[in-house]
Amino acid sequence: MAAKYPLILVDASGYLFRAWHALPKLSNAAGEPTGALVGVLAMLRKLIEQHRPEYIGVVFDASGPTFRDALYPAYKANRPPMPEELRAQIAPLQAVIRAMGLPLLVIPEVEADDVIGTLATRAAAQGLRTLVSTADKDLAQLVDDHVTLVNTMTDTLLDRDGVIAKFGVPPERIIDYLSLMGDAVDNVPGVAKCGPKTAAKWLQDYGDLDGVVANAARITGKVGENLRAALDQLPLARALTSIKRDVALDLSPTDLKPSAPDTATLRHWYERLEARRLLATLEPAAAAPDTAGAAAAPPAADYDLVLTAAAFEDWVVRLEAADLFAFDTETTGLDYMSADLVGVSFAVEAGRVAYVPVAHCYPGAPDQLSREHVLARLKPSLEDPQRLKVGQNLKFDMSVLARHGVTLRGIAHDTMLESYVLDSTATRHDMDSLAKKYLHYDTVHFEDVAGKGAKQITFDQVPLENAGPYAAEDADITLRLHQTLWPRLQATGRLAELYQAIEVPLIPVLSRMERTGVRIDPHLLAAQSQELARRILDLEERAYASAGHRFNMGSPKQIGEIFFTELGLPVVAKTPTGAPSTSEEVLEQLAEQGHALPSLILEHRGLSKLRSTYTDKLRQMINPVTGRVHTSYHQAVAATGRLSSSDPNLQNIPIRTEDGRRIRQAFVAAPGHRILAADYSQIELRIMAHLSGDERLLAAFASGQDVHRATAAEVWGLAPQAVTTEQRRSAKAINFGLIYGMSAFGLARQLGIERSAAQQYVDLYFSRYPGVRAFMDRIRVQAREDRCVETLFGRRLYLTDIGHSNQARRAAAERTAINAPMQGTAADIIKRAMITVDRWIEDERPPVRMIMQVHDELVFEVAEEALDSATARIRADMQCAAQLAVPLVVDIGSGADWDQAH
Repeated sequence: MAAKYPLILVDASGYLFRAWHALPKLSNAAGEPTGALVGVLAMLRKLIEQHRPEYIGVVFDASGPTFRDALYPAYKANRPPMPEELRAQIAPLQAVIRAMGLPLLVIPEVEADDVIGTLATRAAAQGLRTLVSTADKDLAQLVDDHVTLVNTMTDTLLDRDGVIAKFGVPPERIIDYLSLMGDAVDNVPGVAKCGPKTAAKWLQDYGDLDGVVANAARITGKVGENLRAALDQLPLARALTSIKRDVALDLSPTDLKPSAPDTATLRHWYERLEARRLLATLEPAAAAPDTAGAAAAPPAADYDLVLTAAAFEDWVVRLEAADLFAFDTETTGLDYMSADLVGVSFAVEAGRVAYVPVAHCYPGAPDQLSREHVLARLKPSLEDPQRLKVGQNLKFDMSVLARHGVTLRGIAHDTMLESYVLDSTATRHDMDSLAKKYLHYDTVHFEDVAGKGAKQITFDQVPLENAGPYAAEDADITLRLHQTLWPRLQATGRLAELYQAIEVPLIPVLSRMERTGVRIDPHLLAAQSQELARRILDLEERAYASAGHRFNMGSPKQIGEIFFTELGLPVVAKTPTGAPSTSEEVLEQLAEQGHALPSLILEHRGLSKLRSTYTDKLRQMINPVTGRVHTSYHQAVAATGRLSSSDPNLQNIPIRTEDGRRIRQAFVAAPGHRILAADYSQIELRIMAHLSGDERLLAAFASGQDVHRATAAEVWGLAPQAVTTEQRRSAKAINFGLIYGMSAFGLARQLGIERSAAQQYVDLYFSRYPGVRAFMDRIRVQAREDRCVETLFGRRLYLTDIGHSNQARRAAAERTAINAPMQGTAADIIKRAMITVDRWIEDERPPVRMIMQVHDELVFEVAEEALDSATARIRADMQCAAQLAVPLVVDIGSGADWDQAH
């Protein structure tokens, strides 16, 4: 398919400056600056991958004066000199662009805008549509039916309607618009105090610049005086802001065809720049398309729509002979507990794919093989652990097959998890996103074949002429993604080992746990909902009384009016628009200061959320067949490796409040069973002790002390038995706060003390635990050098902001650098425990079912007679999930419901 924009012109100088100001000031080991350079290269690759142009020109400003300097010697006189660190990146950037095979243009005596304007005009004359990649408002004057702007940093397109919406004038009036406003940065004279709104209004009222000049006498006020004073300068401003469209270029747009990249030169530069992600694109096994032009579509594909027994048998033979095959299911929905199988697809090699429909039932649908026959014939291969499979989110396919009597075994790879382990934050990990990022290929989306919104049909209603290519492509792209991602994983640290030892074996564990579900008492939830409703109404009446009148408790605007105008409460923070904020954090601060209404609103919000999210919603989510709630666990969402869950989100059920704990009372055991909850005790602090090697912290855990009491004793120089409850609470806040990068200011707020006192606590803590301080200092340095941190098992979290010039973003990245190794290691440990415990359950078949994973806790449903033996085995398996310098301790409780088990 032809590119929508055959020609792309890149304002490279503009993007270089934007990258310099927006991105971290990175440098390589030799101290050479690299941040802006790598940012522009990333922008170029993204632009090419998204639009696949036939022609492309990368345009830089030339050094030296231009014709505008001759017109106006003071042109750009106000600009400070280019920072030397930025100037040093221009020559390497241009060298890399040439090695990429991209046409590079640097034309003396004109600006890049003029070169772009000339080429775009010539392209339009040849009937070519042009996409100009820029963030410069001046280039909006080029927009017409043939020219569109794109800001690659924000992914926004600007066509004619977009220009009018953004500036208030059409493209043909942009020169007039710029002339009136002038430009302080480029020292272009204009009308003093004439901003964007005034310029747009004048042009709307009087048509164009000439019309504004002709009516200058009619414009009143100071700005009218300024206009009349500037009349003599406006022709000069118009000349300076007009892009030249007739530069004498000895090339045409069709000469801007990319050439083959010079891989050896690119490798040299990428290694010198220490640009690991760019280097990965050169790996032969990564199957990356050349960077010179549009990414190649997958090779010619042989997609079979299998409708006969003979054709199906041929494919069964191919599957049985394959070392590895990609597998995917098509279903009637996304609920693994109710989705019916509509068809299966498989790929034995890239481009060699089949789709076998079994339940398309729209009017006129052709005869298909029966679901029973297809699954019976595939079952030996699908259940054979020696026949290796790869899929995208195979946990879903596994659960769907289980509903139809097939136990999927032999899961060797999952492309969703390959991408997630390779770089959890690089992209979303769905197939469409992965195909775009790693294969530079636009997949057929589900909405393309099934429609959108209320008109969307289920897949069994999709005609086979559309369903077949879509379903076959899923298997094909899955195999191609695996062939791209797996070599990269193998080449990156210990990621392949972590992926194979933790993430892949966890797939069947989670599938079984999801399908088991957790039993819910709907009657108890209904009673809790009624009680919450009464309390919510009471809080509303009390809030109205406190405010002196009724108001909408869900309206930040009304709450702000009452707080800051009527009651005169202090403004703690402001929104981005400058209005006083009524965020939860602000309410908490105001409540801490003793103000009644913020406290009532906070409590109202909390109870309303409990009711809508849990006591009401959980009842609606009970499966009518199983009588249980079946959540979905997600391996590829949280950056640190933690599992997340949805529908319902079990990770967010409050535990610190009595109301939150009462919700857990509705999570009940089946008759004759008990709920068993096994929770790692202070696991992240134990990991901190292991990673830091601090002698006192190690000793406290090794001797089985209450580590918070021990910390309090160290900080205040007391005997452990002399530590007060308040001192232990403070020590606990310090212990956990430091893990999450809490500052003295944050600690002061949490403890309700002065910042100076909190700082004294922190200083005392570090003086008693110098190993912890050394670890934190060491991890910050290592993170700045490597741009990533690792868990104990080799999981990586990349930190793109660790060298950012913005202090707040850099500080946030440093906090993440400290926390991620501990949180990620804790996530790895509990995953390893889940795999071990599940293996015991599958091998020995005790009357035990793993039903939930929440933070550092595993929850089981255990037959009453097996409670003691299960407790011992689960504790042993969880405590052996990692070998640390301190013992892992697991607290276990049991009861008729989840709350009792604590």
